[in-house]
Amino acid sequence: MRVVITGGAGFVGSHLCEKFLSLGHTVCCVDNLVTGKRENVRHLEEDRNFQFVLHDVSRYIDVPGPVDAILHLASPASPVDYLQLPIQTLKVGALGTHNALGLAKAKRARFLLASTSEVYGDPLVNPQPESYWGNVNPVGPRGVYDEAKRFAEAMTLAYHRYHGIDVRIARIFNTYGPRMRPQDGRVVSNFIVQALKGESLTVYGDGTQTRSFCYVSDLVEGLARLAVAEPGRAESDGPSGLDSVHGPINLGNPVELTVAGIAQVILRLTGSSSRIQHMPLPVDDPKMRRPDIGRAQSLLGWIPQVSLEEGLRHTIQYFRDSLH
Repeated sequence: MRVVITGGAGFVGSHLCEKFLSLGHTVCCVDNLVTGKRENVRHLEEDRNFQFVLHDVSRYIDVPGPVDAILHLASPASPVDYLQLPIQTLKVGALGTHNALGLAKAKRARFLLASTSEVYGDPLVNPQPESYWGNVNPVGPRGVYDEAKRFAEAMTLAYHRYHGIDVRIARIFNTYGPRMRPQDGRVVSNFIVQALKGESLTVYGDGTQTRSFCYVSDLVEGLARLAVAEPGRAESDGPSGLDSVHGPINLGNPVELTVAGIAQVILRLTGSSSRIQHMPLPVDDPKMRRPDIGRAQSLLGWIPQVSLEEGLRHTIQYFRDSLH
């Protein structure tokens, strides 16, 4: 296949580029490098099956030649980024998704949207199944990301229902691993960098809020399976959009930990003597986050394989090398 990956120079996108190249596909990576880094894909540029295109997908996307699949990952994805770039975040969720879907329609290509567990907001049910509509504050500071992704999901299924585009929607839960940016504001990267520097680990609130952490290689495997999955004969697209692979599918690790608990694990694995510093909880910060991955298991045969400690050891080593 020839695959277009928007946001392909980002943390997850760059690993996805590697994955599809390893499967023998041709990859066109499109990124404006606002939060992505060219260094993440520099090692791929010698591969004749890889192409990098510097472009903002909020503007019209033109990719000459045939395209078989489009994986739309372009978006600021960490709180630090989307709080600093609220308009750009909304534009890439709306205009960027529209343009990427337009490319899929023009090329008759399959389309995969990288959505997020943030569509569930501060959930009132745990774990969160795809059928849960969420508890989102549309006018809060986090709403720029939450609503951008919720709109992107609606646009994706509208193109499926109206234009017949073959679509996929992945709701991605907390992901960690090499190529995370040191100051991206995410829990794992923040704690590891602070621990390695001997700084206090910043825990917001009392630390009892929970998260579920999925190692990047597991997530990428799930995305790759979702991208190539064929609808089963018994599947249908019901009104809810949840009856087949065309509807949202959670991808994440169902092992749930408190934020204070993950801080202690990272302190132990880094051998750091850093202390815990508590700060006020940000507005609308979710109190719990845990995926119900039953649909991913049944439709894709997918379940995370990398344990938290194994994944953290790889990630800690990456940050040790990066900081040095």
